[in-house]
This record gives sequence, C-alpha cells and structure tokens, in this order.
Amino acid sequence: MAQGRRADRAEAGKEESLSGAPDAARATLRGALWMSGTVLSFCAMAIAARELLGHMGTFEILFFRTGVAWLIVMAFAMHTGFATLKTRRIGLHLWRNAVHMGGQASWVYALGMLPLAMVFAIEFTMPIWVALLAVLFLGERMNRGRVVMLVLGLAGVLVILRPGFAIVQPAALVMLMGSLCFAIQMISTKQLARTDSPMAVLFWMSVIQTPFCLAVAWPGWVAPQPPDWPWIAGIGIGSFTAHYCLTRAMRIADATVVVPVDFFRLPLIAAVGAVFYAEAFDPAVILGAVMIFAGVYYSISRESRRLRPASIG
Repeated sequence: MAQGRRADRAEAGKEESLSGAPDAARATLRGALWMSGTVLSFCAMAIAARELLGHMGTFEILFFRTGVAWLIVMAFAMHTGFATLKTRRIGLHLWRNAVHMGGQASWVYALGMLPLAMVFAIEFTMPIWVALLAVLFLGERMNRGRVVMLVLGLAGVLVILRPGFAIVQPAALVMLMGSLCFAIQMISTKQLARTDSPMAVLFWMSVIQTPFCLAVAWPGWVAPQPPDWPWIAGIGIGSFTAHYCLTRAMRIADATVVVPVDFFRLPLIAAVGAVFYAEAFDPAVILGAVMIFAGVYYSISRESRRLRPASIG
C-alpha cells in the first residue's frame, strides 16, 4: 500500500507539473506582450517629443505629457472610484516627482540633441544605478551578479561615449544624469508601491508635475498648432500606457522575460532614427548597449535562480 501511495503521489506531482507548464508558458507570453506595449509606448513618446522639440521647449512638452496623463487617470478614477488615489505619503510623492521630473527633462532634452539610439542606450544604465543606490542607501550586498553588471555597464558606457577618441557630447552626460534620476525615482516608486496603488502614483505624478512644468514653460510658451495635437496626444497617452504595460508585465512574468523584450527598444528606435531622421547607424552604440544589457541580464538571472528555491518552499 505504501508503494501504491508513493506511486499515486508521484503521478499527481507529474500531472501538476504538466498542468503548470502551459500556465507558465501563457504567463511568459502575456508578460512579453505587455512588455511589447511598453516598448512601443516609449518609442512613440520619443518620436512625439522629437517632433514637438522643433518649436516647443522641454517643459512645455512635459506639461502636455503630464496633463494628458492626468486626464486619463481621472477618467479611470471616475470609473473605479477615487479611493484608489488616496495617499498618506505625500512627502515621498514630492521627492519622487522632483527627481522624476529631472529625469524626464534630461530625456526630452537629449532626444533633441542626440541620435535616438544613443539616448535609449544610455537610458539602459538605469538598473546599474538602482543596484548601486540599493547598496549605498538600503544596505543591500554587492554580490557577484551586481559586480559583473557594474563592470560591464561602465565598460558599455565608455564604449558609447568613447572619451579620448571622440568629443563627449554634453547632452550624453545630461542623459547619464537623467538615468540616475530614473533610478532614484524607481527606488521611491518601490517604496510607494507598498502602500499606494499604481493609479495613485500616476495621479500624484500629474498633480505635482503639471503645474510646475506650466510655470517653467509659461515665459517661452508656444501656442500649439493643429498638427501638434496628435503628437501631444501621443506623448501623453504613451506616458500612461508605458507605465501601465510595464506594471502589468512585471506582475505577470519574471524579470528575465521582461528585460530582454525591453532591449528591443534599441534596434527599433535605431531603425526609426535611420529611416525618418537620417541618423547614421553607430556600431559602437549598439555594442555598448549590448554590454550593458548583458551585465543587467546576468545579474537578474543570477538573482532569480537564487530566489526561486525559497519561493518554491
């Protein structure tokens, strides 16, 4: 009988494993699809910003970005209820949005000064900054995965910027600082996610950033013309869908699925830059981005393997 019970348990385990495999595959596919939405949203935002930068200032573009996103959040809140927008951590929201606005301003400015592929490649350094900040301020350990990510990441940045072999453009350094700002706001967002809903984070982002951007943009305000409105809608809707799709992707799939899909932003935006803006293909930018991605993916994969047994038990 004991042997029979063991056989039954083994068979049940086999059936559970087989039934779980399709579920895992579906979760992976869904996560990849949601992340594809994030990739397309970021690319749409970059194109819209590039078009508007021809005659608008950075902060006027950011005003429209946050303003449109605020309208979308309010439409959702009217449907689901305003209770989801409440917060008790307004101080952390203020800090997060001050830093995030610095990152966004750096990103938009760089889009007008650098090839699109270079902007996205430098932006990929954000996970490296997150890891360093977590070690310095959150007491996390600098393990082997993070060391590899740091070394490959810094090497990738040097390949992209090529100091000593080419003139380092100031806009590239601005984007590097913008990536640091994005890392700081990412850590702040993780802290807010413990108590606040994603809609609350987006709502307070719009409430805090929209009036500030308007105040800064007002002295040099340029009245939008009819051809501008599709680009204004694009950057606002893209901002909302990028954050929403990224949140859904991270909830559904493992980071080892999400990060590689996100990397496809680079060849996609490089193709857009070449076809629509006559930007030259720079192998050094691609090589540097691949080095950064390799370090980030190695660190994430190693962390996932370390955590997987604990989650099973």
